[in-house]
Amino acid sequence: MLIDAHCHLDFPDFDADREAMFERARAVGVVHFVVPGTTRARWPDVLALGERDDLSVCLGLHPYFMEDHREGDLDALAQALDDHPEVVAIGECGIDARFSETLEAQWELFDAQLRLAKAHALPLVIHCVRANDRVAKRLRQLAPPAGGLIHAFAGSPEQARRFIDLGFVVGLGGAVTHERAKRLQRAVASLPDDGYVLETDSPDMPLAGRQGERNEPARVTEVCRVVAELRGQSEEGVAAASTATARRLFGL
Repeated sequence: MLIDAHCHLDFPDFDADREAMFERARAVGVVHFVVPGTTRARWPDVLALGERDDLSVCLGLHPYFMEDHREGDLDALAQALDDHPEVVAIGECGIDARFSETLEAQWELFDAQLRLAKAHALPLVIHCVRANDRVAKRLRQLAPPAGGLIHAFAGSPEQARRFIDLGFVVGLGGAVTHERAKRLQRAVASLPDDGYVLETDSPDMPLAGRQGERNEPARVTEVCRVVAELRGQSEEGVAAASTATARRLFGL
């Protein structure tokens, strides 16, 4: 039994075969899906998916889509959290330092969502690219009470431990399957059993050998296999640990 703890199943990439995609996932033991919101315009599609019994939703404003965010979006997010108690986390939010021209605005948006997380006692789903140390420092300063997920973690064992000490877990996906990801693989081997969840980031974050292909939740089983190899554990043990952590984190 597996949970895909981060997958963008509202994206148009799945419009042609969304139900078949769910069936393929269920066929290999993926029993639940956590879908984050990225922009205000996409929240209705995310919330519609949340009507499924096997799917939980998050709402947030993603740093990759800064050009899509508008004045009033934060107020709308606060209202949506009041209106939709089924929302299990705030996100996807965070910092993507590849885009230096929007970095100041990213930090303002991130800080605002951290404050919302404190006000609503909700966990966060954090996108953190080339900013692990700076994001960890901000989390230590603002101390969101419900922790959260550092999605698509790609850092060192020391950075992973820093996030875990702050009450967060790290998300492990396709990146762990790539031969060149030695530092990340060392981090995976060092994690406590309750310090990670498995995810696909579908339709993105392809696994090794699948570059250029659309990713989908069924492939979380391949992530599980690689994580088990790196940790010297059984696939069943890794699946059980990840599932238990996802259930705890998101209150599933």
